[in-house]
Amino acid sequence: MTVPLLFTYISLALLFQVVVGLGVGLWRRRSRSGEPNALTEAPAAGAPTGAWPGWREFRVVRRVFEDRAQTQCSFYLEPVDGGTLPAFKPGQFLTFQLQLADGEGAAQGTGRTLTRCYSLSDRPGEASYRITVKRAPPPSGQAGLPAGLASNHLHDRVREGDVLRVKAPSGHFHIDMDANLPAVLIGGGIGITPMMSMLRWCLAQQPGRPIHLFYGVRHGGEQAFKQQLESLAASHAGFHLNVVYSRPDADDVQGRDFHHSGHIDVDLLRRVLPHGRHAFYVCGSAALMESLVPALAAWGVAAGDIHFEAFGPSSVRLAEPGGGAVAAPLDAPVDVHFRRSGRTLTWDGQDDNLLDFAERHGVEVDSGCRSGGCGACETKMLSGTVRYAGKPDHDVAAGHCLLCVGAPTSALELEA
Repeated sequence: MTVPLLFTYISLALLFQVVVGLGVGLWRRRSRSGEPNALTEAPAAGAPTGAWPGWREFRVVRRVFEDRAQTQCSFYLEPVDGGTLPAFKPGQFLTFQLQLADGEGAAQGTGRTLTRCYSLSDRPGEASYRITVKRAPPPSGQAGLPAGLASNHLHDRVREGDVLRVKAPSGHFHIDMDANLPAVLIGGGIGITPMMSMLRWCLAQQPGRPIHLFYGVRHGGEQAFKQQLESLAASHAGFHLNVVYSRPDADDVQGRDFHHSGHIDVDLLRRVLPHGRHAFYVCGSAALMESLVPALAAWGVAAGDIHFEAFGPSSVRLAEPGGGAVAAPLDAPVDVHFRRSGRTLTWDGQDDNLLDFAERHGVEVDSGCRSGGCGACETKMLSGTVRYAGKPDHDVAAGHCLLCVGAPTSALELEA
């Protein structure tokens, strides 16, 4: 072998080592920075990837009732374009645009387009998205008010093969990824839906993480996912199921069908949960949220360990991050004029946001997620200013505001 040829081989070997070293260094840097790669974070655990802009068409491929009374129906959705489903964070929701037929919901007009948000009720990574919707009857004790337009439309009109317009998964309410922190999932009624997504993701991705689920309904006829939950509890030692009935039927047997009678409250949590720090995730009716969330804080749970999402109007306030209160203290009350409704009302800071304020005074405005994610309540501001407690997920157009997370900082005129 000649000296020049030997020198060439040595040079190539050194160059190969340098290239390998640079590759390893780049991989380690990406791992430390948290950027997903094949050997670190699974796509389902991170932020949504490849989320689509605007509306996308999804076909209903399956409908399944989840409770004995058939008031809670799951809809399985696949994209019409055949594309991939982006990952989402367990607990997030989808936003739907629903077109009501003429004569449907005649009490509030015909042929309406509604925007509504529904939590994803299955874990990320499945072949389809799943939402579970409870049929909303007319409010009890309030004669003349209609049943829930969107939920009844989905139950009565939407069938397998139908196509729905859907926005990408969004929302701040989702489980954290700390496998060492025990999670307490609390679902009241249809508030079980985001808990199912969190639960199934945890059991698949963090099987050693302690999970306590408290699920409250009136009786066995209203309990959704009964067989699924019992099967999961039987097959996962770290999953502790607590079903609570407030009004058991005659054939509901404690110890067989449910574990506790009454309501989910701090006293029950004190008795059941082991000592130590837990992260709490709460979703349910206004009554549950308004009683339990402040009680958790009074019990001494850190605000950063209390996560919640309400469906429908509710008033839940926490002094620190962890809630959604955005009430703006003002030196003096200010007028808020709703031009389309022809109403001028006085904002005095009693409400968390302009959506609650409008609804309390009977001003009809569109809404969806109630958390700044879907844009259904976006309204043009003709004059005045608003503020937000945090940057909304939805990109607000110039000169507009989101009523559900906004509060006035001056006299305000809105197009609504």
